[in-house]
Amino acid sequence: MNKLLICASLLGTVFAFAQEKDSANSKSIEEVIINTMVKKLDTESSNKMPMKFIENPQVYSSIDKQILENQNIFTVDDAYRNVTGLQKMWNPTGRAGDGGSYFVLRGFPSQASTRNGLVAPVTSTIDAINVETLEFLKGPAGTLYGSTVASYGGLINRVTKKPQQNFFGAVSGSAGSYNTYRATADVNAPITKDLFFRVNTAYTNEGNFTKTDAKNQYTTFAPSLTWNVSDKLQLNVDYEMFNNRVTANPYFFYLSPDNLNQINNMKDLEKAAGLDYKESYTGKDLYMTARNSNIFGNAKWKINNNITSNTYINNSDSYSDGYNPYFSIAYDDVSSTYNVTRADQSTNKSKKSWFQIQQNFNFNYDFSNGMKNKTVVGFDYMRTTERARYKYLNFNFDTVAASGADYSGMNADALAALYANPANVSSWDYLRDLNTYSGYISNLFTPIANLHIMAGLRYENNDYLGGMVGPPTGATAEKAFNQSAFSPKAGIVYEIVKDKFSVFGNYQNSFKSNGYYTSDVAGNTTLSDAETGNQFEGGFKASLFKNKFNATVSYYNIQVKNQLLYTGEYTANFASVQQQAASTLSKGFELEVNAYLVKGFSLVGGLAYNDTVDESTDFRPTTAGSFWNANFNLAYQFVDGKVKGLGFGFGGNYASDNNVTGDFILPEYFVLNANAFYDAKKFRIGVRVDNFTNEHYWTGYSTANPQKLANFLGTIVYKF
Repeated sequence: MNKLLICASLLGTVFAFAQEKDSANSKSIEEVIINTMVKKLDTESSNKMPMKFIENPQVYSSIDKQILENQNIFTVDDAYRNVTGLQKMWNPTGRAGDGGSYFVLRGFPSQASTRNGLVAPVTSTIDAINVETLEFLKGPAGTLYGSTVASYGGLINRVTKKPQQNFFGAVSGSAGSYNTYRATADVNAPITKDLFFRVNTAYTNEGNFTKTDAKNQYTTFAPSLTWNVSDKLQLNVDYEMFNNRVTANPYFFYLSPDNLNQINNMKDLEKAAGLDYKESYTGKDLYMTARNSNIFGNAKWKINNNITSNTYINNSDSYSDGYNPYFSIAYDDVSSTYNVTRADQSTNKSKKSWFQIQQNFNFNYDFSNGMKNKTVVGFDYMRTTERARYKYLNFNFDTVAASGADYSGMNADALAALYANPANVSSWDYLRDLNTYSGYISNLFTPIANLHIMAGLRYENNDYLGGMVGPPTGATAEKAFNQSAFSPKAGIVYEIVKDKFSVFGNYQNSFKSNGYYTSDVAGNTTLSDAETGNQFEGGFKASLFKNKFNATVSYYNIQVKNQLLYTGEYTANFASVQQQAASTLSKGFELEVNAYLVKGFSLVGGLAYNDTVDESTDFRPTTAGSFWNANFNLAYQFVDGKVKGLGFGFGGNYASDNNVTGDFILPEYFVLNANAFYDAKKFRIGVRVDNFTNEHYWTGYSTANPQKLANFLGTIVYKF
């Protein structure tokens, strides 16, 4: 707390030093500063129609690229610190299909699963070099996005940079803690007056904070092309490639007081076991190679002044190959010591891909007396293909002391020698194919200037073609099935003060097809009904002082039904018996504020509380995250005077205790970050210091994963 007070005092000194003299020129500059320091909340892509913040009955947040630049952030993961109610749970593993970072929104695990409104999961660290805006829809979003993309807690959508008609560019170099080195380029070059090209690329080499010499490599290449064929037709094509070679940070599984000498939290375990927070517990070269590519095509046709057609073709591929070590820790009663058991689960040329065709028609009509109507009608086809293989040793690699041992023995050469003997190795395959056919409509009707009524409906058919799951020599066949479901939504907004203050309410729905499950000990299988999640939410929105102050406060209630529940019974073949009898209730509130308070000074922050319960056990699910989350970022930038363009930022994130295994807790944490920058016409200098109090904090998705200690990054940008 003393450090927080010191930082606040320093920030106050900066404000006192700021000059207050206005001029016509400084007012113009200040408008630019407002646009770069305050999040833009009006949206089009996430709702598939243009919509103002104040008239939208759904709660959402967004992060603009300029906020990332000001905070000197270069990954999407780090950008999430600015989103109220979002908590990081699991670092990316790179595994094809599901290896991306996991976060919690409103009590449910979520991933960054869409790009420009279409499916595009990235299973490794996502570089933000080509990000224009990050959008976050809160609550179920099945009506517009379907069952295979969004979680019940919400949806994360990346909006990428587009080619522009003017020539410009920027190149940058960065260096920082853990042997971090980075180079980027963003070049926009019009080819003709109607054909524009842009390329964003980045290369980063860095160590883990647990292994500073790891030489993790991240390469991103993202070209895009826009062709204005006529004043009515525009064609857009872009490609996105992430190629990463990374070693994993430690993941501790199976945490329980029963095998930890009754210790029930990570803080006490760290002390008792002598865990080295900065130890990787591995040797050299245990790399995972992860590749992701996204190809996106769009034809935008303005049929007339009221009707627009958007046709999309999208393909997303993920691939992984390499090592994925993981650990467990236990207390040995005989030796009175804590030991770490080390194991590995590698992916062996695993692949998962998504191919999507989507057609949207937008209708936008303005009538007399303030009456308006906006409609999107869409059709979507998506094919999901999974060809994943995991290989692992038939035994743990070894068990070593939790403190003071030589951990270099678990390395690439040692594991490769063991994997070379087929008798040591088992494999597990997932071979699956799914076709999804959807049609949807969403309508926003404004009968009078202050009243907005939204209604929408999706019909989706999931045609699962069957698959094989298990070891290659004895995989179990999964039955094909065909299941359809409807996903409705509704909302209402009344602007108590036009364009300034509104009250809203919404009903949102999502669903999921779980396929067949083993329903009794005899091994009989039953096709499950569609799992459904329904949200009711209400609250207030404010947009005041010429859009300089935006705020949302809301209360939500999400009920998920028809979930599968393990009974604890097994068939003769050791298949788990389930019943479709589980349900989950998530309720809570969120307050988010986004404000340009006084000249040059902005605040982004919020507070979220979530109470999620598994109604079959009356316990909080181990993947629900913390009850309380808070975030803030205070920023100041001089808008005139001799130091015009100089800016400072100070922020932090708080999370309460997180119960990750039912009876084991990751303690609360409060992480503080700071940044400074100087932005001139031809260059930009930025620095940031994350976790400058050196907080030991752990996140987890039924696991414990240590997070970075204090780290520094400096960046120099040349603009042309």
